[in-house]
Amino acid sequence: MKQQKKKVRMDVVVAGEPLVEFSADRPLTEAETFRLSFSGDALNVAVAAAAAGARTALVALLGADEFGERLKRFAAGHGVDTRWLTVGPGPTGAYVVGADPSGERAFAYLRQGSAASRLTPEDLAAGPAGDARVLVLSGITAALSVSCDRAVRAAAATATGQVVYDANFRARLTGPEAAADTLRAVAPCAALVKLSAPADSLALLGTGDPEETVRRMRRLGAASVAVTLGAEGVLLAEGDTLHEIPAVPAPVVVDQTGAGDNFTGALAAWLARGASLPEAVRAGTAAASLSLAGRGGTGRVAAAAEIEDLLGDPVSGG
Repeated sequence: MKQQKKKVRMDVVVAGEPLVEFSADRPLTEAETFRLSFSGDALNVAVAAAAAGARTALVALLGADEFGERLKRFAAGHGVDTRWLTVGPGPTGAYVVGADPSGERAFAYLRQGSAASRLTPEDLAAGPAGDARVLVLSGITAALSVSCDRAVRAAAATATGQVVYDANFRARLTGPEAAADTLRAVAPCAALVKLSAPADSLALLGTGDPEETVRRMRRLGAASVAVTLGAEGVLLAEGDTLHEIPAVPAPVVVDQTGAGDNFTGALAAWLARGASLPEAVRAGTAAASLSLAGRGGTGRVAAAAEIEDLLGDPVSGG
């Protein structure tokens, strides 16, 4: 008799597009030398969750090219289960980042028609997403294509574990109306919706006020909401209870790229191991702070012990 294949239950599953990263320390209009690495919101989150101690898988499509092979090795080297990084039609996506004259980071994306943009609901259903303790989905993934949007909605609706949805609005990828429509569809399925104020909240909800953002998200059906406020920390609505969670001062600041993804990855890892939402958000703030010491989204990721060392007293509800 043929044996049934045992289902794998991961702590954290992330769905999205990992990207090849070419970075320079000069403006893109002048730079001639670039450093090769790997990033993208989905990869950043997965690497951060794995570093924080969670058994983590990344579900995505890669191109049948050398960069796809190297990206897969990179993810595996950072503790991410790569069994569901499969080859699809189209190239592996990439982006180029350089310092603009003001000192900020300037980005140029090379992802149109990428393999990951062809992700379907069937791709996610065939992997471990439905059984994960925590499934991380994002507005960036949904914005890549119609099929990606369908995949995000279907995965959120059928997940048996906790769904964390990072709104992560990107005007280069989609318009506010389409992104808001996906947010409305996913919110009732999510254990936690994370969005920034004012950037995400203004575009998607029409308000820059953190407390009004919470109220509008709760009306959309989100069980809990984490509104990230940069240096002011996070306003967490756990049901009807508000927690004001301060940011953790960064020991070293080199680059802010991927700090929000490191926040989400550590948060997901903490949730998967049974932490409360306030504890998980605090872990996320510590991981984001430590990530600022590295270049790029995966340049510096925090281990669980480092996060615990940086955390202060337990948060009390407000």
